[in-house]
Amino acid sequence: MMSSRARIRCRRLTALAALAGLITAGCGTSQDGSSSKDSDVTRSTSSAPAVIDPGDGGRYQPTIDPANFVDVIDNLYMPWKTGSRWLYEGAEGNEKQRVEVAVKPERKTIMGVNTVTVQDEVFHAGSRDPIEITTDWYAQDKAGNVWYFGEDTKEYENGKVSSTKGTWTAGVKGALPGIIMLASPQVGKAYRQEYAPGEAEDMAQVVRTDASVTVKAGRYDKVVVTKEWTPLEPKVVEEKSYAPTVGFVFKRQAAGGTGQLELVTFTPGG
Repeated sequence: MMSSRARIRCRRLTALAALAGLITAGCGTSQDGSSSKDSDVTRSTSSAPAVIDPGDGGRYQPTIDPANFVDVIDNLYMPWKTGSRWLYEGAEGNEKQRVEVAVKPERKTIMGVNTVTVQDEVFHAGSRDPIEITTDWYAQDKAGNVWYFGEDTKEYENGKVSSTKGTWTAGVKGALPGIIMLASPQVGKAYRQEYAPGEAEDMAQVVRTDASVTVKAGRYDKVVVTKEWTPLEPKVVEEKSYAPTVGFVFKRQAAGGTGQLELVTFTPGG
């Protein structure tokens, strides 16, 4: 569900409107021959309509066969390997925040599928007291698509849980898993990332596969950029960038507000 909350997919974290130097500027030519000083990611589809059509006519019924899933998530653009850690910085409104993400060794069986556990923690800048902790569950099918099987999210105020809104588990109360990252992203491809009616209905569409992005963690090429939207918040559109072998590196608000989030450090697991 899109809201003010934050996690690695970053639907929930809005940031300062212009963090200097996040997108490649004045660094040569992008793979499509255009000047990168125009900002590859920022140029992508900021004027595109918000609505994404996943092509299922509203009748979403994925077939989930546990035998079709593997134990390791090694998708090029979403390598959820145990022990991997990511640190992001940005802000929500005028309030600076950081997001810490880690792939945990714990596993959870959902709809018969052995899923990988990823924990996201959100903090105010300079604080060690979390404002949100979310546990997400993912699994990769044999074709290489990464599926999202649910989340357990807790928001905190004054050290106490204030909300668990947005929590859902595939197979419970009509919720179904969705694809969070395609095995082979192709421009124009649209898909559902999650499906819990009235609670989590995010959709995505690939808009670039050749972008270049520079963030605090470094410069990345051959970056996949997706546009993301939900009918639960129809005026909000986000663009997210995924780098090969690293995963999510950058996010910006394309409509319904302003904001950015960038990768600061990445520690690969094994």
